[in-house]
Amino acid sequence: MKLLDYDVRLDAILEGYDRKTEWFQPRIGMIPPSTAVLILTRAELWGSDIFTAIREFRSEDLGVTWQGPVVQDTLDRRELPDGTSLCPVDLTPAWHEASGTLLATGHTGAYGAGERGTVIVGNTHRREVVWAIYDAQARRWGEWQTLAVPDEERFYWTSAGCAQRVDLADGTILLPISRMSRDEVGANIWHGCFSTTVTRCAFDGQTLRMIEHGNEMTVPVPRGLYEASLTCFDGRFFLTLRNDLRGYVCEGDGLNFAQPQPWRFSDGEELGSYNTQQHWVTHSEGLFLTYTRRGAGNDRVIRHRAPLFIAQVDPDRLRVIRETERVIVPDYGAQLGNFGVCDASPDETWVVTSEGMHGDSQRPMDISLTEARGADNRVWVARLRWRERNGLV
Repeated sequence: MKLLDYDVRLDAILEGYDRKTEWFQPRIGMIPPSTAVLILTRAELWGSDIFTAIREFRSEDLGVTWQGPVVQDTLDRRELPDGTSLCPVDLTPAWHEASGTLLATGHTGAYGAGERGTVIVGNTHRREVVWAIYDAQARRWGEWQTLAVPDEERFYWTSAGCAQRVDLADGTILLPISRMSRDEVGANIWHGCFSTTVTRCAFDGQTLRMIEHGNEMTVPVPRGLYEASLTCFDGRFFLTLRNDLRGYVCEGDGLNFAQPQPWRFSDGEELGSYNTQQHWVTHSEGLFLTYTRRGAGNDRVIRHRAPLFIAQVDPDRLRVIRETERVIVPDYGAQLGNFGVCDASPDETWVVTSEGMHGDSQRPMDISLTEARGADNRVWVARLRWRERNGLV
């Protein structure tokens, strides 16, 4: 198997924060040939996952310079009659070649009434897959919309949050989603198990519509399998999935997949990534995984979410090749696990993340802990420029 090599340039495109809110969940979508649209949320630091309107930064020169932030009022909270509110969260933008459209997908977050309404974890309010399209001329996002599902009770809590999708040659979209029924959510979603499935959706540049979905995959460990990312490499489809105890991987035909198995290094040891995302970096000649994990002198970081690693994957064995592992964003004591990947050009792939300023699992509200370790809510872009290194594994 050919090993690929690359150079990494790490840029902090934002730095500093007001100690009350932070930049969180950054993702970049590209409009060919050189326009980069960075979306991210301003999260309140007094709680967990307290999100507000999406902000946008934009670059016309492949990330050399950035303009922003611009608040996207079309991607803000909507108040419901009972005083609760819904907000589009965990959005990932990606270029849809067939329609010439930048399309973002994610899900809704539901918050209780009042200025300090926390995330609703029970089954009183649905969660839905969210999508929005970008008007490149007006430089603004359209109003967020929700994806219709085949059974609202079964797909009661549904998410495409943080997912990488695959667009097929005919313009249809393979989008992984996770779901729980109303009964499975119950009084507290943390006690249930998500199932993940890949949907095939039609998109004409104006409307996203589900056509069908594949088999459903889960494990009997709260919270099941969720926040999945899909890729196609060498004509084969691979899915990486989050679980509270370990990350999982499987292969399939794009819709239907084999039973997921825990991620492991090539020597058989478990990868050690857990309770956070993993994402694909897909080159025409090699497949890579980006992830965080235990065992890197990082016990002080929430869920071991720093540093951010990349390593090449053996697609036949579904194993991470240990000797190819590299750090692409260093550990400054802040979590980096909410990140995204985009193909900036044929020669360059970007991994974007931000330093989450919550303290640690014992004192999560103590931001002085992350500040003392050197974090400053930087938004990092790791630019991978590809070059070839021949070898056998």
